[in-house]
Amino acid sequence: MDDGAQDRGRGDGATESPPALDERDRILLDRLQRDGRASYAELGRACGLSAPAAAERVRRLEAAGVIAGYGARVDRARLGRPLTAFVRLRVSGEAYKRLRAALDDMPAVLACHGVTGEDGLILEVATASIAELDGLLSDLATYGQTASSIVLSTWLDARPVTPGP
Repeated sequence: MDDGAQDRGRGDGATESPPALDERDRILLDRLQRDGRASYAELGRACGLSAPAAAERVRRLEAAGVIAGYGARVDRARLGRPLTAFVRLRVSGEAYKRLRAALDDMPAVLACHGVTGEDGLILEVATASIAELDGLLSDLATYGQTASSIVLSTWLDARPVTPGP
């Protein structure tokens, strides 16, 4: 991507080598991704450690940046945003900077990924209606050419990430 591209922190192809993880670390990461509220006692039982030992491993994974944060998964429809869509956006030059600043004022945009190919960005959005999506697409069109796909069904969502080899 051109001058608008910046590090995104995750999935940006960074060359920093990941920390060495053993089987207990892998179990802890899997459990925490499935239930971020699991107690240290539960985590310890899952991987054969005491609660304090599990807590220390979790702190080590946090300090290494492997665990980047914690959050709740929510039901978008129950929060009034039942319509999910992906918007491909072809943006160039100065429009990147303007769009980056404008995203803070677009709560319907859940994620923005810089990608290869003709479309430089893919946005995941959640709206209350087709009308709201249409308005968002009009707003985004001021930054570049848009194309969108509405999600009809989701077969797999928020799968835990397994560490690479």
